[in-house]
Amino acid sequence: MPQLDPDNRPWAATRRGLATQLSDIDGVLPGSVVVRHMRCGKPACACKAEPPALHGPYIQWTRTMNGKTVTRYLNEEQLARYQPWFDNARRMEELLAKLQIASVHAIESEHRRDRPTKDPKPTRHTTRSKRS
Repeated sequence: MPQLDPDNRPWAATRRGLATQLSDIDGVLPGSVVVRHMRCGKPACACKAEPPALHGPYIQWTRTMNGKTVTRYLNEEQLARYQPWFDNARRMEELLAKLQIASVHAIESEHRRDRPTKDPKPTRHTTRSKRS
């Protein structure tokens, strides 16, 4: 079977393009960020009024480390500084999924191309005999 030059393999340009985009990613921070406004426990606080004057904003970054949920509070300056890294995490996951799909398509294309053109082997069907 002839070997293909890696640059001429199916989906090679797509895979290279995705790999290049992955290599452009700098920092990556996993998890999610939410901005919350909350009520406190003081009965006479303005957060209990109608309409409520909630406390916050509180910026929470939550992620899983070693099977445990970890939450850290960020200030607005930290969120602005690290937001590109949170965005990069989502972008990296999307690119990696596309790279995996392109790689599967590549191997399937090569498999179809390398398949012999003559009649395929007949499939052997077996039937179970009835037990008495």
